[in-house]
Amino acid sequence: MNNLQLTSILRENCKKYGSRNAVFYQKPDKSWTPISWTELWNTIEDTAKALLASGVKPGDKVGIMSRNMPEWTITDYALQLVRAVSVPLFSATSVAQAEYMLNETETTLFFVGEQEQYDVAKELLAKVPTLRKIITFDPSVQVDSGLPVVQFADFLIEGKANNYDKQLLVLSQEAQDQDLCTIIYTSGTSGVPKGVMLSVANFQYCIKIHDLRLQVDDTDVSFCFLPLSHIFERAWTFNVLSKGMISYYLRNPKEVIDSVKVVKPTIMCSVPRFFEKTYEGVNAEIAKGSALKQSIFKWAINVGGQRLDYIWNKKPVPLGVKIAYSVADKLVLAKGRAALGGNFKFMVCGGAALSVEIIHFFEQVGIHIKVGYGLTETVASVTCLLDDDINTKSVGKIMPLLDVKIGENDEIMVKGGTVFMGYYKKPELTAEVMKDGYFCTGDAGRLDENGYLFLTDRIKDIIKTSSGKYIAPQKIESLLSGDKYIEQITIIGNERKYITALVVPATIAFARLMKEMGIDNLSKEQQVKEKAVLDFYQNRINLLQKDLSPYEQVKKITLLPNEFTIQTGELTPSLKIMRRVVSEQFKKEIEGMYLS
Repeated sequence: MNNLQLTSILRENCKKYGSRNAVFYQKPDKSWTPISWTELWNTIEDTAKALLASGVKPGDKVGIMSRNMPEWTITDYALQLVRAVSVPLFSATSVAQAEYMLNETETTLFFVGEQEQYDVAKELLAKVPTLRKIITFDPSVQVDSGLPVVQFADFLIEGKANNYDKQLLVLSQEAQDQDLCTIIYTSGTSGVPKGVMLSVANFQYCIKIHDLRLQVDDTDVSFCFLPLSHIFERAWTFNVLSKGMISYYLRNPKEVIDSVKVVKPTIMCSVPRFFEKTYEGVNAEIAKGSALKQSIFKWAINVGGQRLDYIWNKKPVPLGVKIAYSVADKLVLAKGRAALGGNFKFMVCGGAALSVEIIHFFEQVGIHIKVGYGLTETVASVTCLLDDDINTKSVGKIMPLLDVKIGENDEIMVKGGTVFMGYYKKPELTAEVMKDGYFCTGDAGRLDENGYLFLTDRIKDIIKTSSGKYIAPQKIESLLSGDKYIEQITIIGNERKYITALVVPATIAFARLMKEMGIDNLSKEQQVKEKAVLDFYQNRINLLQKDLSPYEQVKKITLLPNEFTIQTGELTPSLKIMRRVVSEQFKKEIEGMYLS
């Protein structure tokens, strides 16, 4: 790869593949429409020229707030061509949050996807002095006359009005690996948003280490459904296009289960919620079947598990197990894979902990989950399982060429070409997390002798009870969230006399339970307050936590009728619970658990 610019790699692929399909997007009727490699590159160049026509200069900050669509990536590459800096925002970012980010970065242009994002953007024109123009991707957006707003198709025409070829060529030749590529805002699970600065070189290095770890090529098909505003999908998309893979862009992530059956991808990045919901849905369907069907399903999964044990322990699979597996695969397991398209080479899971039970279930069906770990500050990937790895208790093996060590308080520290340039306009904060060239992640863990990383907790989330006991909330949450009746859970107890929890019931299992209890006629708000329901959940939690130390055990719970969401500010874009926000929003419920 020779440290080529990301745009240079893409340009070469576009020459190589020409009329072959590069990316697909959905029309309103849900049909999938292709864009060729040649068309992709031509549109990127046209977008770059339009940026120049709009006065964008090297180093200028340009915002992107949209759901996933090819225009997102086209704009991303075009900004690199003119050496400008992208500032991606999650599609459901509020006006207040966007105002902070765009003002801090002094954003000049703002690309938005659909009506929802445009409605936020137009309010920002009066709140962000540097903002000159809004460009809308979706042609159906109803724009206001009199405002500096232009549709993407018309924006491209602006770039063709004059000849910007020479200027574009000069900028391309002046491009440096150390150019600031993007500023991605992250708040972690508390505190003020921090702008993570990533260079072109950071992304180049990310591609390099993935080349050394993953067996992928231009025959692979990737499904892009996680938000491109988040580092996980963004970095992976650079990998996908650099390797000549085909990428399908899904706007509405809620449609992923249905869409994946049509697209039949070979690779997909995902988060634990996808696997948890799929697992829950499969079990709910099986529960509806006859006793015979349930028995066959359990037998097939068990056979898949037997085969998995031999593979896991690097032992040859006995003939008897092979024969049983072929029958189980034909009757059940192949159908399970078909429910997710049937072509997966592997699925990548990151962002939060995934229970071993769920990982084993997918592996037994024959879908390999590559568990990984990383942060925005490290361009996502720090670890990832090998192709033949099923070491599911770890978060994977250290990626090639990265240096990872365990520091004080078991903190995971990372050094290498993917480590960020620093936090935008926050040098003191940058200095706090950098030590001798290592990025201090804030996560606690341990490394084994083979280079596998095991997470133990997030250091900043450690709870200290009023009796002085230190407790790792993620350890307890991971243990309890594996229960089929629990959708989400957050542990409370800092400076408190005992541990409590806010629990969101799992939708399908909860509805079935309400019917069994004979209270399905009540509203969910009423159901979660019923003593019998609370007792049921507390008893299940007591069984699950019986091996925990007494001071770690959840003494009281509150059931919540609605899920934590990104839109309500309770989840980060990577679906991690914002503990500070949850504590504030449910202060009354929390205090109620400590009254007696």
